Amino acid sequence: MVGAKKDAAGKKTVRVTQIGSPIGGTEDQLATLIGLGLNKRHRTRELEDTPSVRGMIGKVRHLLRIEE
Repeated sequence: MVGAKKDAAGKKTVRVTQIGSPIGGTEDQLATLIGLGLNKRHRTRELEDTPSVRGMIGKVRHLLRIEE
């Protein structure tokens, strides 16, 4: 994951889109998706690019498309 895009306030953001279903996954993966603001396929969120968000993305990266 290379550099991220900056928003209007100058903070770096990353756009994530859920492309996979959490069915068959673990409870903590579902909780991570909810923490990212995702709960259904094809939903997209612009998130602040912080180490904690990057860790959450890494945990469920097989269910996400990441655009920077």
